Amino acid sequence: MTVEEMIRCFTENTKIDNEKELTACDLFQEAIKITMEMNNSYHTPEELRQIMSQLIGKRVDDTFSLFPPFYTDFGKNITIGKNVFINSGCHFQDQGGIEIGDGSLIGHNVVLATINHAIIPSENRRNYYAPIKICNNVWIGSNSTVLPGVTIGEWAVVAAGAVVSKDVPPYTVVGGVPAKVLKKIKA
Repeated sequence: MTVEEMIRCFTENTKIDNEKELTACDLFQEAIKITMEMNNSYHTPEELRQIMSQLIGKRVDDTFSLFPPFYTDFGKNITIGKNVFINSGCHFQDQGGIEIGDGSLIGHNVVLATINHAIIPSENRRNYYAPIKICNNVWIGSNSTVLPGVTIGEWAVVAAGAVVSKDVPPYTVVGGVPAKVLKKIKA
C-alpha cells in the first residue's frame, strides 16, 4: 500500500460491512473504531480481552492483561500468547505482523513498528513491511521502540528507552540508541 492509499483510507468515510470481504481500508477504520471504544471508557479485564480478541481477529487467552490506552493501525496481524501483559500507551504498527510469545511483559509507551519507508526520492516513500517476533518471557521496558524485522529472543530484556534495530539474542539485556547487548542473563 502506498502512502497515498493509506491517507485515502484514513480520510474517507469507509463503511465496514461484515457481509463482504473487508479491504485494508475497512480494517484500518475498524481498528480505529475498536481502539476508540477500548480507550474511551472503563472496561473490566474480561471486557478488555473480548475487545482485544475482536481487534486482532482471534481469541486472546484468559491470562492476557492490558492497561489502556492501546493503539494499533491494523490489528489483524497481531498474535498474542498466554500470560502476556501490555501496559498503557503502547502503539503497535502491525501491518507487517507482530507475534508476542507467552509470558512477555510490554512496558508503558512501547512502540512496535513493522513498517518502514523508502528514503530514495524516486520510490516516493514506498512502504516496506517486516514482522516483529517477541519470543517467550521477554520484558520490554517503557518507552522502547522495536523496529521492523526484529526478533527478540526468549528471556531477553529491553531496557527502558531503547531503540531495537537488530535481533536480540536470548538471555541478554539490551539498551541504548541503537540498542546493544549490555549483559548476558544466566539461565
